Amino acid sequence: MKIREMATGLQFPEGPIAMQDGSVVLVEIARGTLSRVRPDGSVHVVAQLGGGPNGAALGPDGAVYVCNNGGFRWGTEIDGTFRPLGQAEDYSGGRIERVDLNTGKFERLYSSVEGLGLRGPNDIVFDAHGGFYFTDLGKVRETELDRGGVFYGQPDGSAAHVIARPVMTPNGIALSPDGNTLYYAETEGARLWSFDITAPGRVRKDTWPSPQGATMLCASPGDHWQRFDSMAVDAFGNLCVATLMHGGISIVSADGRHHSHVPLPDRFVTNICFGGPDMRTAYVTLSGSGRLIAIEDWPVPGLRLNHEG
Repeated sequence: MKIREMATGLQFPEGPIAMQDGSVVLVEIARGTLSRVRPDGSVHVVAQLGGGPNGAALGPDGAVYVCNNGGFRWGTEIDGTFRPLGQAEDYSGGRIERVDLNTGKFERLYSSVEGLGLRGPNDIVFDAHGGFYFTDLGKVRETELDRGGVFYGQPDGSAAHVIARPVMTPNGIALSPDGNTLYYAETEGARLWSFDITAPGRVRKDTWPSPQGATMLCASPGDHWQRFDSMAVDAFGNLCVATLMHGGISIVSADGRHHSHVPLPDRFVTNICFGGPDMRTAYVTLSGSGRLIAIEDWPVPGLRLNHEG
């Protein structure tokens, strides 16, 4: 695999979306923006969202839908790693936002679901029916940690409902190639969970002792200290999970039985998406060092997402 550095100096990039013109739309969480990285490496701000724009996805209407976590405090470690430290002093509340790529205009779709406010929306994926699943990781404060949830919403802002709540630190979210399985990654335990989808926005739930009705696929694969962030699915249904601390991409089979790891030079590898004509270019955000890289000739083509080309 050949690694190509596309952009540097990004302010904690996340949520990459591979566009057909070769550019990558992503968020810069610390900058509060939705930005576009062009093939020549230049960076253009699409929208000044404020707060903490996190996961992002292209919707059926061509707009970008953003999970905004409301903002972090930030710090730099002795090795130069730039990272979030907890809830921002000027925390502005969690929400889901829709951004018009042509004008940069944005609107807030959801700030609460079923009467409870969103705390730290994190990642989002659209299904073939035009609705979207998203996670709310919650926020961390000095002496306490929120429990979050998994939700389903309509892109016109008309309705959203709970899939599972409370859930411990849900982060990345993805769908199987056939659209029948919903996956999410748990950050703190480095665990992968799945739900069987019974209808758009509806899942089958396991009974106790499952803590939230999901089936656990794996827990912290390998022998390294790690946390799970966002993820993408390849054409074979493997889960490609951005992995914190043990920096890189952890690849886990759909049944959780097999795993491997692609190491990358950053402890805060936060997200991956696939693009290119053959879907074998992996775009990865190295957030601790503020870089976007492209990995050419990924061994397995990525799964083309709903509504993305």
